Amino acid sequence: MQIKAWVSTFAAGLTEIAEMPYAMVCMHLGASVEVRCMRGGTLRHGREVAGDLDVIPARTASSWELKQEGTALIMCVPDELLSAVAAQLDRNPGDIEIADRFQMRDPVIEHIGWTLKADIDSNLTGGRLLRDSLGVALAARLLQRHYRGSLPMREIRGGLSHTKLERVIAHIEDNLASKLSLPGIAEIAGISVSHLKTLFRNSTGVPVYEYVLRRRVERAQLLLRNQRFSIAEVAVATGFAHQSHLARHMHRILGYTPSSLRRRPSKQPALRAIN
Repeated sequence: MQIKAWVSTFAAGLTEIAEMPYAMVCMHLGASVEVRCMRGGTLRHGREVAGDLDVIPARTASSWELKQEGTALIMCVPDELLSAVAAQLDRNPGDIEIADRFQMRDPVIEHIGWTLKADIDSNLTGGRLLRDSLGVALAARLLQRHYRGSLPMREIRGGLSHTKLERVIAHIEDNLASKLSLPGIAEIAGISVSHLKTLFRNSTGVPVYEYVLRRRVERAQLLLRNQRFSIAEVAVATGFAHQSHLARHMHRILGYTPSSLRRRPSKQPALRAIN
């Protein structure tokens, strides 16, 4: 059974999401936003940055109050998939209650999320095998590390602390249109440039330079959906020198150009919410 996934943009203000018959994993995609979340009787607040994950157990209502517009990848994991994967892991299929997580970092789920988003953005048919494998991988990770009663994720050994990683990523996200430099990012983290290079790669799996390029391409991809902006304007707004610079890196990272992206029809549904 495949997971269902799509990208949703949420306006600033309050959004209330009803109970769903499946667990949801939400991965923040765009610029950092200040958010307050009420879920399971607990009020939480913080700053969401790209890659942050929220896990909402099945049959759990939630409300979100955003100070700015936010964008997230929504991944829905049905109980049937969790039960099937639990059986393969020699776990009791009747004991698959997923934990409630807020602003979690998990490099495995983040990688699954970015791969899934790239598959969605490609808008190609015949991706069932990939969706199936990603669904199994996501269900397995949830059952292994994020079931009710499991401990929260620990910080990655040899990487940045959670606080420093959030600070660095927020700085990158908030300054994608500017000239980001390694010394400037290292100063935000309070470490040397050489330590930044090592610790950041250990935390995210990619070098700082490549991470910045990928985030600029992802941000451009979101902005390109708005026809009010020309491709040249989007390039400048996301830190690229010019339109050709954006096109070259988008083609390298995503496999298509800004102009070809705009020719594709959007097939992404909106998350049902109670307002």
